[in-house]
Amino acid sequence: MLIDHPPTAKDEQQRAVPPGAVKTEREHHAVEVQRKAPLKRYVTVAVVLGALGLAGGAGFYLWKQQTASALPEGIVSTNGRVEATQFDIATKIAGRVIEIVPREGDVVLAGSMVARLDQAELEAQLRQAEAEVKRASQSLAAAQALVESRKAELTFADQELERAEALLEKGFGTREKQEERRQLIVSAAAALKAANAQVDEAHAAIAAADAQVDRLKTSLADATITSPVRGRVQYRLIEPGAVLPAGGRIATVLDLSDVYMTVFLPAGVAGRLAIGDEARVVVDAAPEYVFPATVSFVAPESQFTPKTVETQSEREQLYFRVKLHAPPEVLREMEDAVKGGLRGMGYVRVDATAAWPAWLAVKVPNA
Repeated sequence: MLIDHPPTAKDEQQRAVPPGAVKTEREHHAVEVQRKAPLKRYVTVAVVLGALGLAGGAGFYLWKQQTASALPEGIVSTNGRVEATQFDIATKIAGRVIEIVPREGDVVLAGSMVARLDQAELEAQLRQAEAEVKRASQSLAAAQALVESRKAELTFADQELERAEALLEKGFGTREKQEERRQLIVSAAAALKAANAQVDEAHAAIAAADAQVDRLKTSLADATITSPVRGRVQYRLIEPGAVLPAGGRIATVLDLSDVYMTVFLPAGVAGRLAIGDEARVVVDAAPEYVFPATVSFVAPESQFTPKTVETQSEREQLYFRVKLHAPPEVLREMEDAVKGGLRGMGYVRVDATAAWPAWLAVKVPNA
């Protein structure tokens, strides 16, 4: 038994579209796909070619840069650190600091005052020592007067003995009197000797007092602390009012005339170095400049490995500390830019016949 259902909206739509119309629409879509396919292929090819071109250009640029910066045989490079010789300015004597002149970053001259200690106590001790010199001088004068007195007594004793002997020869004197006069001579001679010893003691006292005066004058001079070199104050370690013991540090100064880069080179390279070999320094903070330098120090012992090395593989790991010193004439022109701790690259020529590449030609500020 068949049951007729009422027609749906879908059935009505299918009856409304002729079968030929659906085929025509599909054919049109296929034609559009075929027409756009070549265009998509052209775009894909263009993108690929562009990417290859960019990659080739970048590769050529990198190759050119590496070729331009390549080091010739006989020149080696390594990382390094710029350093300067440091001087710790300290007090020679104990005392209270009442003045400090420079601040961190200031340039001090050799012999210029850095700090001053309280001198009141030293000045009082100096006055006392000078008084001791005067007293010792007076003691010397008294001892010299006593010597003259003792000499006179000895002369009188000699004369008395001569008279006693003359009287004895004439029969008017006695031997007891003669012996008494001789004993007086012995006593006068001993007294003169003692007086001369007092003179020597007074001279020694004067010398000791003079030495004490000189010592205190030196201490007073040491109360004014000066810089041993011309340099820049890196650290100011204390402030006025601090009480320091002997040897107490006041400031740290960088010697602006003694700047170098510390590098580490393998044993095979360090063994070929000689003091005075040419080098170049390029710091990261100023890569546009190339500073001249010379090898001034090669460490006698290796680092990073044991002292006793038996195998060749271990020997290849030996590194030696090397200093590359900058010439003083270059440093004088750029003292304001000298800073310790800057990183950079050091280039060392281990073969005297090797030519420096053009990009490592010396170029310094204000040149």
